[in-house]
Amino acid sequence: MPLNCGIVGLPNVGKSTIFNALTSAKAQAANYPFCTIDPNTGVVTVPDQRLAKISDLIKPKSLVPTTMEFIDIAGLVEGASKGEGLGNQFLGHIRATDAICHVVRCFDDPEVVHVAGGVNPLHDIDIINTELLLADLETVEKRHTKVEKLNKPANADHKIKAEFAALSKLKEALEAGKPARTVDLTDEEKPYTRDLFLITAKPQLYVANVDESGLTTANPYTEAVEKRAAEEGSQVVRICGALEAEIAQLEPAERTEFLESLGLKEPGLDRLIHSAYRLLDLITYFTAGVQEVRAWTIRRGTKAPGAAGVIHSDFEKGFIKADCYASADLFKYGSEQAVKEAGLLRSEGKEYIVKDGDILFFKFNV
Repeated sequence: MPLNCGIVGLPNVGKSTIFNALTSAKAQAANYPFCTIDPNTGVVTVPDQRLAKISDLIKPKSLVPTTMEFIDIAGLVEGASKGEGLGNQFLGHIRATDAICHVVRCFDDPEVVHVAGGVNPLHDIDIINTELLLADLETVEKRHTKVEKLNKPANADHKIKAEFAALSKLKEALEAGKPARTVDLTDEEKPYTRDLFLITAKPQLYVANVDESGLTTANPYTEAVEKRAAEEGSQVVRICGALEAEIAQLEPAERTEFLESLGLKEPGLDRLIHSAYRLLDLITYFTAGVQEVRAWTIRRGTKAPGAAGVIHSDFEKGFIKADCYASADLFKYGSEQAVKEAGLLRSEGKEYIVKDGDILFFKFNV
């Protein structure tokens, strides 16, 4: 199952337009709030030129890219944490995602209504972030009250003490307006917070929805968003939703020509996918043979058995070793045989940490 990003924002800021272009799906998009009610889901391929290069040299029967899932979540409004605008339902959808792409409108257009009456990206960001914080604070307070009662006896279990310490840190931070992802929990404390599914613990990326001129030239709106993101340690990707919708309808050859005419190297949506990939701290490894060349997604720091488990759980359970070489070496020497002759193909065991761009062949016994 691909890792996923929830696309959030105020109603009518361009979320569904961007989602449609991103996934070539057909989420309803219109010029009025609450156009999206049920979340729309789309699985997209992660652009990676290495996959095609490997295929050119291995010449497999099939080629399979790695993917990410994007979920277009209905617009949140002020009071969502208390149920305004179907807020509780929408917040529940966000809890199920791995990361958040927060779309912010950064262009003026009198023909496109704004739910708050005017374009003010920092105000929009504050509304969404406040609602997410309040939702998490309610979750943490409920658990904190329950665990506090168990923590009072002098002989309280050390697990209860660790959980109470973690909840106290989270409660203090959320009350101060700080997201859960900024809280420094110890390794002992972390396990006791995972089942809370805190929204503000998720990594967040800002997507500045601009007009065409805003792609190459910053405007006061994007400057404000980029400054806020820098203060939070977040990233910003500028995208023109309307333009991306046009690009998505073109054939690949036409798309390249169109981008060149605009002075762009790649669609903004490719930049968004790559940024989301980095946001989740993901890397890609490959399996390559005459039957299939395929890309696989894992988190950075994953050891070889865990990487094998992405293919099939039996690979992880019965892992013996992995024959491994770098895709960069394949590109340099031109064939797997040449890589072997150069002494660059090696066998790695259970403690090997897979690197981005590795080509792996797993050996296992079940």
